[in-house]
Amino acid sequence: MIKIQNLKRHYRTDLIVVKALNGVSFDIKPKEFIAIMGASGSGKTTMLRILGLLDKPTAGDYTINNLNIVHLPEEERNYYRLTQLGYVFQDYALINEMSALENVSILSLMEGKSKKEAIKVASAALQKVGLGDKLNRVPNELSGGEKQRVAVARAIAKTPKILFADEPCANLDTRTSKQVLEVLKELNTKYGQTIVMVTHESWHTKYVSRLIELEDGLIVSDKKLKGKKI
Repeated sequence: MIKIQNLKRHYRTDLIVVKALNGVSFDIKPKEFIAIMGASGSGKTTMLRILGLLDKPTAGDYTINNLNIVHLPEEERNYYRLTQLGYVFQDYALINEMSALENVSILSLMEGKSKKEAIKVASAALQKVGLGDKLNRVPNELSGGEKQRVAVARAIAKTPKILFADEPCANLDTRTSKQVLEVLKELNTKYGQTIVMVTHESWHTKYVSRLIELEDGLIVSDKKLKGKKI
């Protein structure tokens, strides 16, 4: 499904070159739930942003179903990200003046769907994450965990090929984190959603099927996690 080959991302600061990613290669199969871990500065968020088409690599190739994403023109990259990929931000990135339903439906409207269709799709996504009874609540009327679930619903509403989540539990307590992780786990096991999640909490790995660890921009470990129980 997804193939990453010799991916690099270098930043230049004055006379210093920071090698955030320094040549990583791995594949992602359909229906995998992958956790990416590493210390601060290891390159995990940089990798996720490149995979989610929010940043470009300095070098290397990134293909999805044999389509080389790296070399797509900017307009096509933006359209592919909008229609094919989902991205969950750790700070929710919700619009405070909009209800949960409106926050989720806005991407469908941007795709050109009718208001009726956008609302239908958004409602179904919110039902999937357990918020079917809070469609009309604005973010200030929701808990942290509920806000993150709205963010997840927005990301999955268009049934993306793969869902990227950047430390989705970073601002949540343990109980609420478990609720969000259980939603992600259900999306993976029940609906076959492919998920790549950046996290810094080792206990989160009991929800995933594979763990990739980064250090100084390189993969130091890539292993399947079998027999994990929640």
